[in-house]
Amino acid sequence: MPLDPRAQRLLTMMAAAAKPARQRPSVEERRQSLAKLMQFAQADLNRVTMKDGTLPGAASELRYRLYAPADQASEQLPGFVYFHGGGMVAGSIETHHHLTAALALATGCRLVSIDYRLAPEHPFPAAIEDAIAATAFTWRNAASLGIDATRLVIGGDSAGAALAAVVCQEAMQTEGVPIAAQCLICPVLDFANTSGSREAFAEGYLIDRTILEADLADYLPEGADSADPRVSPLRAARLSGLPPAIIHTAEFDPMRDEGYAYARRLHAAGVPVAHVCHDGMIHNFHCMSALLPQAQAALAQIGEQVARMLGVPTN
Repeated sequence: MPLDPRAQRLLTMMAAAAKPARQRPSVEERRQSLAKLMQFAQADLNRVTMKDGTLPGAASELRYRLYAPADQASEQLPGFVYFHGGGMVAGSIETHHHLTAALALATGCRLVSIDYRLAPEHPFPAAIEDAIAATAFTWRNAASLGIDATRLVIGGDSAGAALAAVVCQEAMQTEGVPIAAQCLICPVLDFANTSGSREAFAEGYLIDRTILEADLADYLPEGADSADPRVSPLRAARLSGLPPAIIHTAEFDPMRDEGYAYARRLHAAGVPVAHVCHDGMIHNFHCMSALLPQAQAALAQIGEQVARMLGVPTN
């Protein structure tokens, strides 16, 4: 399908506002840009409860925000540990507030949004260590959080989806936290290879080669291997035994092919996979429900998929 007209208008407006010569953005510019983009996310906040707290990360206390559908707030619910996107250098529980609230409603889960450490202040593997620690905390404290520990979903979007994939791989390898399902939205899964979609959509499709290279340079310390499965989870040698996966990709996303490749590898390894590629959409489309009706539809579909995997009612 062609690029969706609404998405095209957004890209045109962004191109008109961009600097004449594409230069590597500073970290602060990257963070401000994502924060502005996330203003297009929407949720009915009157239908969710939320509570902020802290948990022990790998090196310091981490903030988290706990969401639940308001009409089920007193019940024990499945859990959903969520890692925000932003290339490991941007984003927070604040930028993704509306998205995570919408996902809690769509999935019927008690969702824990994690403020993991960001690069370049805290380079690899800080974010991964925090993601693993946050998942373990949620599982150990499931009862006090109102979560059914036997029905725990790990997920995220963009770079946050990479963290979710790594957490699931680590849990499988160490026989650690039992994870019921993983949910990867527009995942970034392979920094060691240039796929066809990364080449085709390298410029002009929201997140371009310049941004991706800048994020990776800020995230990886000198000498780190981009093919390390903790950086590029698509490169993991073994995928059998991983939890069932929900993977959503976008047709005009540079990361489309690696999401598809991960779905194929999981399927070949005997892991149940529900993979949807959204026609005409761009990276991060799921966060733009104020502009793109497909965003709301995608979140509703994710809710239905989680319900089927975990046996929970949707809202």
